[in-house]
Amino acid sequence: MSTTVRSVLLLCWRDTGHPQGGGSETYLQRIGVLLAQSGVDVTLRTARYPGAPRREVVDGVTVSRGGGPYTVYIWAGLAMVFARIGLGPLRGVRPDVVVDTQNGVPFLARLAFGRRVAVLVHHCHRAQWPVAGRFVGRLGWLVESWLSPLMHRRNQYVTVSLPSARDLADLGVDLGRIAVVRNGLDEAPPETLTGERSGTPRVVVLSRLVPHKQIEDALDAVARLRTRVDGLHLDIVGGGWWYQRLVERADRLGIADAVTFHGHVDDVTKHVVVQRSWVHVLPSRKEGWGLAVIEAAQHGVPTIGYRSSGGLTDSVIDGVTGVLVDDHDELVDRLERLLTDQTLRDELGAKAEVRSRDFSWPQSAAAMRNVLESVHTGTRVSGVI
Repeated sequence: MSTTVRSVLLLCWRDTGHPQGGGSETYLQRIGVLLAQSGVDVTLRTARYPGAPRREVVDGVTVSRGGGPYTVYIWAGLAMVFARIGLGPLRGVRPDVVVDTQNGVPFLARLAFGRRVAVLVHHCHRAQWPVAGRFVGRLGWLVESWLSPLMHRRNQYVTVSLPSARDLADLGVDLGRIAVVRNGLDEAPPETLTGERSGTPRVVVLSRLVPHKQIEDALDAVARLRTRVDGLHLDIVGGGWWYQRLVERADRLGIADAVTFHGHVDDVTKHVVVQRSWVHVLPSRKEGWGLAVIEAAQHGVPTIGYRSSGGLTDSVIDGVTGVLVDDHDELVDRLERLLTDQTLRDELGAKAEVRSRDFSWPQSAAAMRNVLESVHTGTRVSGVI
């Protein structure tokens, strides 16, 4: 039997074109594109959204879409089952390995493809499930914490950070089946790396606007520091369904004139905003890794965020490339120090920039391919790949 992976099916509830697409979608598609460039037949099954075709080829990856935020799982499951008998939107797809991305809920690809499935988990969602409501939240956490580990007890797991690997182990997943393939990095457009820092203090947040990202904490921090740090301004880059709530919060705090909501922007605009910033704040309740940390680091901009988020303890080296804090009061205090101590800020930023050079998507894709080859041969791998 061939030991070379020739065909891969990727399952994810969104793709990067989705209005609510974020870091986890970027991770999967960047790796998918590089696998395709290496000769692997790559298909991505995901949800539809307004204006998106049911089928298209994006950078060598065949994207098949169907279903909405919840029904994507149902339609993908049916597509996988019908594909086995040569019918449906995935007919003709004969994957050597399937990557089942579990954004809280898995696609249960194991029912169709058995041990050929690798389960990709960016982070556990215990802290996010309450947003879905009491019943759905409890049901979702039951699936994530009990049913999925039970069903996939013989499958390979992939995650993006050591803290996420430990969280999976706490749910009963054997550490010997958990591989860590860290995020890569899209290089910042060269022209954005030479711009000057703002002459006045600017804080940037790179994030989807959803509840668990806790952008409110950044707004509250700016409100508290505004009278102590002259000219302080907050740039929020990203969009999402929580946008209006955040705008209203800024109004109530009386800082609407000190906050710019940029929304979804192109890559150059995003990096221009980061380049002129002094500090990047990532106040998420939970992060698998924190791709934005390394994006900001390219510009010599250090990150401050919560230690309890999990993934930031991997992407931020506390006291070296950024600062990790334990609560909101400490976030405010340490942010004030970073904004008023240029020597400290420059030192952390310089070390963050050096560390950012350690990450690349080709490196991540090569690591993922090693994992997929192992799944294809029936072996399991663990640790940082």
